[in-house]
Amino acid sequence: MKFKSKCFVLSLFAIVIVSCSGEKEEKKEESAQFKVPVEYYKLNNGLKVILSQDKTSPTAIVAVYYNIGFRIEPKDRTGFAHLFEHMMFQGSQNLGKMEFIKLVQQNGGILNGSTRFDFTNYFEIVPSHKLETMLWAEGDRMRGLDITQESLTNQQGVVKNEVKVNVLNQPYGGFPWLDMPQYANTNWYNAHNFYGDLEDLDAAKLEDVESFFKTYYAPNNAAISIVGDFEIAETKKWITQYFGNIPSVELPPQPDISEPRQEKEKEFTKNDSLANKPAIALAYHMPERNSPEYFAMGLLDQILVQGDNSLLAQKLEKEKGYTSNVNGGINYLGNMFNYKGPMIWMYDLTYDSETSREDVLMAVDEVMADLKTNITQETVDQAIIKLRSQLYDDIGGTFGLGRADLLCSFALFDDNPERINSLEDEFKKITPEIIKKTIDGYLINSNRTILTVNPLLADNEKTPS
Repeated sequence: MKFKSKCFVLSLFAIVIVSCSGEKEEKKEESAQFKVPVEYYKLNNGLKVILSQDKTSPTAIVAVYYNIGFRIEPKDRTGFAHLFEHMMFQGSQNLGKMEFIKLVQQNGGILNGSTRFDFTNYFEIVPSHKLETMLWAEGDRMRGLDITQESLTNQQGVVKNEVKVNVLNQPYGGFPWLDMPQYANTNWYNAHNFYGDLEDLDAAKLEDVESFFKTYYAPNNAAISIVGDFEIAETKKWITQYFGNIPSVELPPQPDISEPRQEKEKEFTKNDSLANKPAIALAYHMPERNSPEYFAMGLLDQILVQGDNSLLAQKLEKEKGYTSNVNGGINYLGNMFNYKGPMIWMYDLTYDSETSREDVLMAVDEVMADLKTNITQETVDQAIIKLRSQLYDDIGGTFGLGRADLLCSFALFDDNPERINSLEDEFKKITPEIIKKTIDGYLINSNRTILTVNPLLADNEKTPS
């Protein structure tokens, strides 16, 4: 279930002009300026803390992000970062197995955790008067897990079943969110099966879990954001009380996760015995994060795939009728802001067997060939409006969980959660010329990977019995 709540702050101001004659003239010009309250500081042990007060709802969010995702998990332990996420619910110093979950739910809250490219996160949304309880619980498991062989064996089975249900035994399982990074990228850290090979999951040892926790789940490798209805001074006291004396660790050097520039178009086909329609995904390597071209790609995403008025939707859905839906975006496992390393921009669709792959690609190429001629200042302005609407929805949604996500991401990756308030300005700097430069540099066939699903079920249905 999705909850929508516009929890951002609008700052209204009037401009006062003094005329040459000395008389004050009030220019009744008001504008709405996006502003999220941000208070950022660090504990002595390195924990990054972000407070964002919002009293529109009597709820509070605690979000803890660890700067370890599946991108840099051990090479012979694919899926290990995700497996460890499950282990974080198996018991800590003062809470037994699954008691963390019970604590949240019995206090009227909801919780979850996830593993992404560059972080693993955990969050709780609770009635605001239960904030201290959640801070204690998160501090308790950051301080130390109760790791047992029984819990590890159990969660290995849970994760393997998750892989089987969500990927191996599912039509289009893993397409394209899991598959495409493995085809488009060349550096192992960006290109391995991050959900985990079953043999690697079985090979995980108890000492691996203990070492992983001691290495990465430390306060100086984490950020915590508190969003919602709380008192700042009181919350600061609790954070110091429950996290302040957790020792920091010496973090290992980060591996090289850079991705070499792709110089030639790549094409692959995946046979799917459960799929009944062909599908296709096209991916392009993204520009460097936070560069002008990066923000331009955010606008091109809006122009090309987001919404019914996007160019690819107009061509492939409305004009050609090849598909009923074009999906796409930057970072299929999050958004364009909550990742750190190399990333791809991608879109995908299913289409009828009567339509050929060549028909789809020809229509796509028509859009891409005409793209630069469609870029005007009006096009850019419309894309900014669409992006701003999406950004506000993300930040305000689920009682402000999207806000907590960006605050922790910007703290971990940029040491600057205040960036949340400058995103709109960054997009407004993008001109049609920058977008055209980005098209020439990145939306080119030599930077493109094409992955097609061959639907074996459809082939079998055509075979006479």
